[in-house]
Amino acid sequence: MSDDEVVRYVIIGGGLTAARAVEGIREHDREGAITVVSAEGHVPYERPPLSKDVLQGKAEADVAYPHPEGWYGAEWVTLRLGQPATAISVDRHMVTLADGSDLPWDRLLLATGSVVRRLDVTGGDLPGVHYLRTMDESLALREQLRAGGDVVIVGAGWIGLEVAAAARHHGCTVTIVEPQAAPLLGVVGERIGAWFADFHRAQGVDVRLNTGVAGFTGDDHVTGVTTKDGETIPATVVVVGVGIRPETALAETAGVRIDNGVVTDAALRTSVPGIWAAGDVANWESTLLGRHVRVEHWANANDGGLAAGRSMAGVDLTYDPVPFFYSDQYDAGLEYAGYVPRDADAELIVRGDLAANEFMAFWVVPEGDGVRVLAGMHVNVWDTIDAVQSLIREGTVVSRERLADASIALDEVAAGPS
Repeated sequence: MSDDEVVRYVIIGGGLTAARAVEGIREHDREGAITVVSAEGHVPYERPPLSKDVLQGKAEADVAYPHPEGWYGAEWVTLRLGQPATAISVDRHMVTLADGSDLPWDRLLLATGSVVRRLDVTGGDLPGVHYLRTMDESLALREQLRAGGDVVIVGAGWIGLEVAAAARHHGCTVTIVEPQAAPLLGVVGERIGAWFADFHRAQGVDVRLNTGVAGFTGDDHVTGVTTKDGETIPATVVVVGVGIRPETALAETAGVRIDNGVVTDAALRTSVPGIWAAGDVANWESTLLGRHVRVEHWANANDGGLAAGRSMAGVDLTYDPVPFFYSDQYDAGLEYAGYVPRDADAELIVRGDLAANEFMAFWVVPEGDGVRVLAGMHVNVWDTIDAVQSLIREGTVVSRERLADASIALDEVAAGPS
């Protein structure tokens, strides 16, 4: 193949999506020139270990790397690390980097992920106030937690709860401040959210609900968190976890369609020919769910990156997974599959024992004489997530009673009357 026939692939992003995209391209194009551009100085890595084993000190940073640096060289991949992209020219097919250089592309992947939402309050820039998104942030926070002390976590979402577990692992005194009535209220609802609150309280965490943060106190370092109730909670370390947003600033320079992320079709192609998007930043067309969806979890980065790479290399495909994520907190492992639209008015069905921390939760909607499962989650009830995904993908209508009955194997729930 001559040089002018070699396809020039450029992947912008330093996360798992980028790593998997390289794999997807190389499955079908061994000759193409691949360049990965990342603002960070690390080879592409996945994020879940940053709030779990790495943060707890159970594993070192290299556990987060899908591939060591040498693998990229062996696959003839050029890494441009610590050199963020600043603009994309569609007319010239160029990516401009921070040093002013231009990088030509024929097929481009936006794998820019998400950025944390920052808390705009007094004292928000004090040393000791942490956010957790990057490898360097995880390692810096780990050193702070190892020193012990008073840790206040702002936000009881997935990151906040996992950081709480890590901080307790290091022997810290931990307080969570959450403005809603329960942790993860918008994801799991009040009853399961209350279980999360009780579960963390049983581990010694002070969970404070229905109150927000007015500001942080301190001069040269944070010393406390002042709530909107007027109380100041002592803090040597503060971790803010109030959500993330898709990183679309670079995508906007390319003129791609933006709507809650970068909008793509079912093959992860954007509105601009030659440009794809995957991972947190992609709002993709799901034929399974009948709508566009954007998912901010590991499985979407993993599966979406691979699919995007294959699509870029010319494979005709439909990216249509059942959304999935997992979390580990103390001695509880959970997996969640499915998608519940905010307007679904879903009903909750529980099987198992919440008090024993061994249960499954299902979010369902009425259909016919029974219900259809939109999403399901297990806590310490293993080898069930494949059956959950089957119920969702097949749109199986089941009875409430059989779904709630833990004596009936999940893969046999549909066998009875609906």
